Amino acid sequence: MKIRLLNENLVSDLCWLAEWGFSAWIEYKGHNILFDTGWSDVWCRNAATANIDLETADIIALSHFHSDHSRGLLYHSFKTRKKIVLHPRVLTAFLDPFIEPPDRHLPHNYADIERKIRADFQVVEASEPLEIAPGAFFLGQIPRVVSFERGYYFEDPMEDDTALAFRTDKGAVVVTGCSHSGICNICTHAQKVTGQDLYAVIGGFHLVNPEKPAVDETIDWFRAANIPRLLPVHCVSFDIQARLQTVFGYDRPGAGSLIEI
Repeated sequence: MKIRLLNENLVSDLCWLAEWGFSAWIEYKGHNILFDTGWSDVWCRNAATANIDLETADIIALSHFHSDHSRGLLYHSFKTRKKIVLHPRVLTAFLDPFIEPPDRHLPHNYADIERKIRADFQVVEASEPLEIAPGAFFLGQIPRVVSFERGYYFEDPMEDDTALAFRTDKGAVVVTGCSHSGICNICTHAQKVTGQDLYAVIGGFHLVNPEKPAVDETIDWFRAANIPRLLPVHCVSFDIQARLQTVFGYDRPGAGSLIEI
């Protein structure tokens, strides 16, 4: 299994581009999965640098509706009508005028994204876990079972926020977009869906100030879970990232990084 970070807040070296957002190209048992697309065309440009043929994508999955994970779809150049898997709330959230966009200082184009998805893709809506390739799961709506995680983005309950999970010989690998639903909630659900202990958790952990995340409790939870590989990126504040690196001793990946399982 290989995971190439096509977009992330920081670059892994000077060959790559970065922006606030997330996108990953996942190669798993002969299947190519594009997970999120960031905010602009950075994911496409980094894919070209990595010599990835995006047309070989078997399926696209969205972690949630926020534009730093979905707006990059406006820049796709797929020649065929790809399947895109998302929570049913995503397309309605794009058109809800009462939802405050997370990037209100930037043009978010939510209505344009909704139209682009409906026009260019085969939409598969899933609120329950869905096996998108043998051993690969779109987790659907994440149950809120961990007491210290709100599972909200400010006042938005974020029912659509989800992640991917993969069965491997070493245990389950979880790839998250932003984890608004709670990174520990996601991990708990991934264990249940895959039937495996966790081997790796990669992606946005949403431990962001000023939302006052439960950092101590999260660290204690991961210590107890004893997961061999933790690689938080994207939506983790610098001070919290420093604490996590000190406790768990990993090298932080960035845009362009290749993670092999």
